[in-house]
Amino acid sequence: MRPAEIPMRRVGPVRLAGPEVEDEVMLPLATFETPLWPSVARGARVTREAGGIRAVVVDERMTRSILLEAPDAVAAVEAGRAIEAQREELAAVVAATGRFVRLLELRAQYAGPLLFLRVAVATGDAAGHNMATKAAQAVLDRIAETRPALRPVSVSGNLCTDKKVSAVNGLLGRGRHVVAEARIPADLCRRRLRVAPGDLVGLHVRKNLVGSILAGSLRSANAHVANMLLAFYLATGQDGANVVEGSQAITHADVSDGDLAFSVTLPNLVLGTVGAGKDLPFVAENLEALGCRAPRPPGANARRLAVLAAAAVLCGELSLLAALANPGELVRAHLRLERNAG
Repeated sequence: MRPAEIPMRRVGPVRLAGPEVEDEVMLPLATFETPLWPSVARGARVTREAGGIRAVVVDERMTRSILLEAPDAVAAVEAGRAIEAQREELAAVVAATGRFVRLLELRAQYAGPLLFLRVAVATGDAAGHNMATKAAQAVLDRIAETRPALRPVSVSGNLCTDKKVSAVNGLLGRGRHVVAEARIPADLCRRRLRVAPGDLVGLHVRKNLVGSILAGSLRSANAHVANMLLAFYLATGQDGANVVEGSQAITHADVSDGDLAFSVTLPNLVLGTVGAGKDLPFVAENLEALGCRAPRPPGANARRLAVLAAAAVLCGELSLLAALANPGELVRAHLRLERNAG
C-alpha cells in the first residue's frame, strides 16, 4: 500500500511551547483538499512567530459499553449498583486481558430493564479499540458467570460512543482530551492574517457559536476541525471514521489586552502510535518524523501525537477564520489552488 493514493504534504514547522511538548515539527497532512496545506502552513507560521502553541492533555481513556438485560427495572438498578461496587474485582479481570490495559471507570446507565455499563480503560500508546473491547468482553463474561439473572445482550451498547455523534464522550471522555492555545499579538494578527483581533472574535461568535446553535450542533462549535483532523489521521495511520466524534470540538476566541487569545478544545481524539496500520511504511515514517516512536513510558508517544493533532487543528481553524474575515479570500484561494483558475 502506498500513500500516493491520497496526496500528502508536510507543512510547518509548527512550534509547540509546552507544557506537554516543546519542539518544532512538520505536520503530515493527507488530503484531496489542496488549500488545506497552505492554510495550515499559514496558521503554523503565525503561531510560530507569536511564540508557539501551548497544549495540555486533560485526560485519556478508551471506552466500550456492555449491555445486559435484567428481569425488570428494579433488578437492573440493583445489579448495576452492585457491579459498580465490584470495581476492584473487575479491575483485576480487565488487567488480565493485556499488559497495558487498566480499568479507569465503570459507570451504569439504565433504560427500563436494560443495564448499560460504560467501561473506561487506559490503553498505553494504542488508540485502544480492540483493547477496550477485549476488556469489556471479559467484564461481560464475569458478570454472566456470577449473575445468571442478567442476560448478556451485546459487548457494545452504543453508550461508548464509537464513531457516532453524542454528548457522552465530551462529558465522560473517550480518547485523548487536549486543549491547545495561542496568543497572537494584535500587530501580527493584522500583518499576517489581515484582520484585527476584535473582528476575528466577532466573526467567531457569529459563525462558530450562533451559527452552530441554529444548526443544532451537539457539543461542537468550530469552523472546520474535521478537515485537519482527518488529514492528520490518514497520514498517521488512524481509523478515519473516528473523525466523527473527534471533530466534536470547541474553538474559542477572545481579545486579551488587545491581542487575540485563540484556542481549540478537542475532548475526543481517538488516536495512537501503535496498533493496526502503524507499521505501514509511510505511517511509520511519519510517526518517526513526528518524534512519536521514541523510547518513552507507555502512553507518552500517543499523548505527543494528540498534542500535534490539536496543533494542526488550531492552525487550520485560525487560518480559515482569518480568510473568512476578508471578503472573497476563501473563494479566490480555492479557485486558484483547486481549479487553477485566475
